Amino acid sequence: MAARAGVSKSLVSLVLRGDPGVSPARRGAVDRAIAELGYQPNRVAQVLGARRSGTVGVLLNDLRNPWFVDLLDGVTATLDTLGFSPVLIDSATLRRVGGSPVEQLLKQQVDGIIVVGTTEDGEQLRRAAAVVPVVLSGTYEPADLGPGVEVDVVVNDDVDGAAAATRHCVELGHSRITHLQGPGRVGDLRAQGYRDAMAAAGLAALTVPGGMSEESGYAAARRVLAGAPRPTAIVAYNDLAAIGALSAAHDLALTVPEQVSIVGYDNTYLAKIRHLSLTSVENGTLAIGVHAARFLVERIGGKTPARRVHQVPASLVVRRTTSRPGV
Repeated sequence: MAARAGVSKSLVSLVLRGDPGVSPARRGAVDRAIAELGYQPNRVAQVLGARRSGTVGVLLNDLRNPWFVDLLDGVTATLDTLGFSPVLIDSATLRRVGGSPVEQLLKQQVDGIIVVGTTEDGEQLRRAAAVVPVVLSGTYEPADLGPGVEVDVVVNDDVDGAAAATRHCVELGHSRITHLQGPGRVGDLRAQGYRDAMAAAGLAALTVPGGMSEESGYAAARRVLAGAPRPTAIVAYNDLAAIGALSAAHDLALTVPEQVSIVGYDNTYLAKIRHLSLTSVENGTLAIGVHAARFLVERIGGKTPARRVHQVPASLVVRRTTSRPGV
């Protein structure tokens, strides 16, 4: 942008970087000049000027989980708007071939790392957090990345979401409701929401390890549905485990929802497939991705407030896999 009266190139640069030393009057002059000329800042030049790579590492536990893909929509769209490009790493795949996901990202000189979902790379992240900002999305772990390291967390309200799913089953008239519990802190919180709702209804709670995959959900649901007394409703950790439960019910010749109601969690595109029409908890996945990206870019820019934990509200989407018992 050519210099205008009272608006030097150096002043423009300071304003675009958000330098706090620029007075409101001078910032206003720059803003007016930018508006008049229709100026668009060169993002690459800005990144180079700040000695940054302009890239953000996105660490995913498993790309096969549709929830991760949905969250990425929020992350990547926001990063692009803010002038950063994502570098995606499927940590599960890389670990299987002996690689180090976090070290791979650091070798690419990313400006920060967004962790998507529960990860097994906690120790590597502790070392990385001493070098670049880290934000956790959809997970609380690793909770401690070292002394003096502030890590933002963006999650769904897992307790309320699981409680809403359980209350839905109770309100339909179910009394034997089993929860397929998932891993990590998120799994514990969803189990807590389930137990809270069961206790409020005066019902006995039964949680069984259900994992977070279709295979683990199938195995857990088949065990409980083949037992006695058989549950009339299942609240699963996520949509994949719920789909495994649907398959287990089918293989045991049990009709859904007449003989067993099934609720998922995450409201992924799988839940919306008409043939499945899975009742599921909407956990604001897109919003989680948007907030995670914004928080990280703020930290990259030097804004380092105390650790922030942002919860996105949950809501239940009722479809065809739940009904009153025996209907």
